[in-house]
Amino acid sequence: MIDILLQIPMGTFNLKDTIVYNLGMIGQMSATRDINDAWNIAKKKVAKDYPEKFIMDERGVIHWNDGSQMVLDKKISKANFEKLNKIANIENCTVNQ
Repeated sequence: MIDILLQIPMGTFNLKDTIVYNLGMIGQMSATRDINDAWNIAKKKVAKDYPEKFIMDERGVIHWNDGSQMVLDKKISKANFEKLNKIANIENCTVNQ
């Protein structure tokens, strides 16, 4: 799954279904439980090993790292984080700077 995930063009939607389709008969014949377990392991590993390409949010959903998704810091409230993002956008920097 990881090899297929790395080969998928950036911006592709519905990553899990795309990977299962590219697995061919193995993907079609495998039990849903096995596919879900493999998918959860693959997305955690890819988000950890390839942060320049993928981001995983708090809910465990994987996203393309194209700048449209911002990772929330768990120690800051959502309202304060949104305020910081607005200020950072005005100053042409990121929240981490």
